[in-house]
Amino acid sequence: MTRDNWRKSSYSGGGDGNNCVEISTHPTHIAVRDSKTPTTATLTFPPAPFSAFLDALKSAPVSQ
Repeated sequence: MTRDNWRKSSYSGGGDGNNCVEISTHPTHIAVRDSKTPTTATLTFPPAPFSAFLDALKSAPVSQ
């Protein structure tokens, strides 16, 4: 088993950045986990739907 390379968003905030999700990319899927509880369950998504999800988030209006 190989160790996943988990990444946090650059928007995670100051300190240790534990108020976010982390992702790990693989050729066949994208894994997502809660940074506050990294040893609990992860969600996995095929790359194309995950990419479409991110594109939708980027184009959504920002409320203030």
